[in-house]
Amino acid sequence: MGADKKQRILIVEDDRPLAGGLCRALQNEKTVTVSCHTLREAEKLLVGGESVSVALNQTTASGANARTEFDLVVLDVNLPDGNGLDFLQQIKAKYDICVIMLTANDMETDIVAGLEAGADDYITKPFSLAVLRARVATQLRRVKQSRQTGSMALDTESRPGIGAGYMAAHSVENGTAADAMAQGVISGADAFSHEEGWITDGDYRFHFAKMLFYRWEEQIELSKGEQKLLRLLIENRGITLTRDRLLECIWSVDAAFVDENTLSVTVKRLRDKLGAQERIKTVYGIGYRWE
Repeated sequence: MGADKKQRILIVEDDRPLAGGLCRALQNEKTVTVSCHTLREAEKLLVGGESVSVALNQTTASGANARTEFDLVVLDVNLPDGNGLDFLQQIKAKYDICVIMLTANDMETDIVAGLEAGADDYITKPFSLAVLRARVATQLRRVKQSRQTGSMALDTESRPGIGAGYMAAHSVENGTAADAMAQGVISGADAFSHEEGWITDGDYRFHFAKMLFYRWEEQIELSKGEQKLLRLLIENRGITLTRDRLLECIWSVDAAFVDENTLSVTVKRLRDKLGAQERIKTVYGIGYRWE
């Protein structure tokens, strides 16, 4: 992205006065806003004017790497021609783009469903305009940083070989990720460099034994549950870990009594703390993986 190019926000909101107000509130010298009121209109805008017959649920050969002129979508759930959550999944299937849900659906189950479907943030109505601006700014900052550092292009480099991935997956299935590391299944010979217990991946440096976690030079405090989740994801990078397996490994004997929402909340907090929206991927209906 050129230094002078403004970031673009697409607002999908059927309440026209609200959509207009959001456009004015979020537009500034660094951002341009565009609004539409239906999913059909949003689809046309996202694909850059291509025929509406190009369905978003038809993914490209390279996965979620299609280009769009937008950097962020602010998306309502209840729209005249469909459900925003379904559209969210379709967007995530094709585009590397941040999505903030902005909706009156404020039940805990609604929020969890939105995050599980891949939303980068979930804001309920009525909302604070100052909070919305701050959250939008946070997502746009992450997009800009990601593109400047090329972290979106690390997928290939971050994935282990087929053999290592197969062995790691089976090690987790039959034990814990820590067991896999202890058995030498996951080594430091690939994209991660292990120096005296440190694991380094791009902007991140982790030392699980010392409970030290850094992004760039910033130290990040993680809870025990977040540390366990991060370790499982890191040691099985590129592999989708199921929700059931994560619940069992993180909360062990208490897994049967832990609400599934606890895992969703833990994932959301870990993403936010690490700024890892592009690295911790939700595989809808299955689980999570570290890219």
